[in-house]
Amino acid sequence: MKTNLNMKFANSDFSDDFAGWPPEATVFPIAGVDLRVLPGSHPFVVAEEAAIRENWAKETAANPALFDGRLVFQQRLSFGEDGIAGEGYVTPFSAFMWWRRQPQRQGGLHIFAYPVLESSDGALVAIRMGAHTANPGQVYFAAGSLEQEDIVDGRCDIEANMRREVHEETGLDLSDSVAGQGLYASYSKRTVTLMRLFRFDMTADEMVKRIEAHMLVAEDKEIAGAVAIRSADPKAYPYNISMLPVISWYFGKADA
Repeated sequence: MKTNLNMKFANSDFSDDFAGWPPEATVFPIAGVDLRVLPGSHPFVVAEEAAIRENWAKETAANPALFDGRLVFQQRLSFGEDGIAGEGYVTPFSAFMWWRRQPQRQGGLHIFAYPVLESSDGALVAIRMGAHTANPGQVYFAAGSLEQEDIVDGRCDIEANMRREVHEETGLDLSDSVAGQGLYASYSKRTVTLMRLFRFDMTADEMVKRIEAHMLVAEDKEIAGAVAIRSADPKAYPYNISMLPVISWYFGKADA
């Protein structure tokens, strides 16, 4: 049962969600992040309950390894001199999967954090997702959606999310790196990426070997390997779309 989202959310002005933001698919500095988590259910979940359930049945039939966990899904986001602020709800992953199937992705917004891992020899180190995941074969930085365990006093702890995701997926500890001073952001298709640079005192090859060793003992076999990114070539790997502005910005900055 596919619902008409354009009609259902006609009273919400989604066209203005990013009014006043820097251009889409660019990387820009932000002063900070304040993401409140509200009680109750996201309006999108309430409105699309039947469609979410039907789509989830199709998703799990195609990929039985999918798990209907919980993530923080935004209802609104804003950008200003204090950075990015938002309000969201703890939401089933199945609802997020249905939302991202929509061409216009109306009804909500997704925000997640990218810890951009730098090597001592000037490369970026990312992971390749396993075939059984929601993004099979895609290459992007070790990251994941904001989850319930990232909520502290009613707000999302971005730094804790980055530490946890990097450690779980790569075995690397962000406390062993030198963190960049500033936060950055990018957005595309109603998804916002938050970024901080983390520089390790290891070459890219050393970091890749450490990650591959961790894969052998990791409880969650989400990743299928690690890669060293040495240029802004968008065809070097099967990148997730959110990676393209990041590598363009990073290597463009290095060449400037």
